[in-house]
Amino acid sequence: MIEFNIPNPNTNLTSEIDHKIDFKTKPIGALGQLERIAKQVCQIQQTLSPELKKPSIVVFAGDHGLAKEGVSAYPQEVTHQMVLNFLAGGAAINIFSQQHGIDLKIVDAGVNFEFGENPNLINAKIGNGTKSALQESAMTEEELRQAIKKGAEIANEIHGQESNIIGFGEMGIGNTSAASLIMSHICKLPIEECVGRGTGIDDAGYQKKIEILQRVQQKHSSVSSISELLQAVGGFEIAMMTGAMLQAAANQMIVLVDGFIATSAFLCAESLNPNIIDYAIFCHQSDESGHKQMLDHLNVEPILQMHLRLGEGTGCALAMPLIQSSVDFMNKMASFESAGVSNKD
Repeated sequence: MIEFNIPNPNTNLTSEIDHKIDFKTKPIGALGQLERIAKQVCQIQQTLSPELKKPSIVVFAGDHGLAKEGVSAYPQEVTHQMVLNFLAGGAAINIFSQQHGIDLKIVDAGVNFEFGENPNLINAKIGNGTKSALQESAMTEEELRQAIKKGAEIANEIHGQESNIIGFGEMGIGNTSAASLIMSHICKLPIEECVGRGTGIDDAGYQKKIEILQRVQQKHSSVSSISELLQAVGGFEIAMMTGAMLQAAANQMIVLVDGFIATSAFLCAESLNPNIIDYAIFCHQSDESGHKQMLDHLNVEPILQMHLRLGEGTGCALAMPLIQSSVDFMNKMASFESAGVSNKD
């Protein structure tokens, strides 16, 4: 596994950041979460005048062998069909990214489809989907290493284009199952507390999904490290996202985490290097049942709670204007002194 050097943000400016926030023309704490976000962005960037440069969202797509075991309401073909929809500009993430001026990148991390040459697609394909974790390990050690490495390379490329804020989304039929298995292991919760409806399975399908994932856990009961966990039950898109998140934090970028699957990748990243938490903003609480418990495990507060369960990075795109508002109030809002407004005694 590649090691990532993620520095702890220097706290030398903390008192000055707090003073600047508290002496804006408002009661202390009146801007709520915006104040917390502003402080975090200032600490990441080590400045009292933060700036969001070239915001990006990366959607990692990959297929899962486990999908063929009946854990999803949709066939595996939907993964590549949705990637084609992303490339044609027709998905929710395309609309929201365009609306908010976000650079959107689509990555083939391991879709069971050959897209051919497309200037709008980053070809980082590790293979045509993972193997079924019910039958064997989802990926090999070498495939995992490649996925982590390619994720890091993608984050480096985006950082090299002068972006300092990056959001993470995904697409992959069956990936809520992989995320549930990761969550169960890292959060030390029974799998039935981690499994949700995913793409909308009915009651019978839900029970079948739990039973299949229990069998997967039994097959891979000897797993101990995060590398072994990702190898056994992960997806190429989840592993690649893990590497990209770690590298983005190492580059001191703001890391925007989307919903259930993206947070499962973050759980892996945080287990590998806990310093990443200082760079992460959690954009929303998904309607997927286990997501709140993931966020509680990390002891973090999401920006939005809108009953989303789409993935694609849509929560990141919708949260971006609020993050921009936190930066703008920090830079543009008057202080009591500059506005000539009397502060409280």
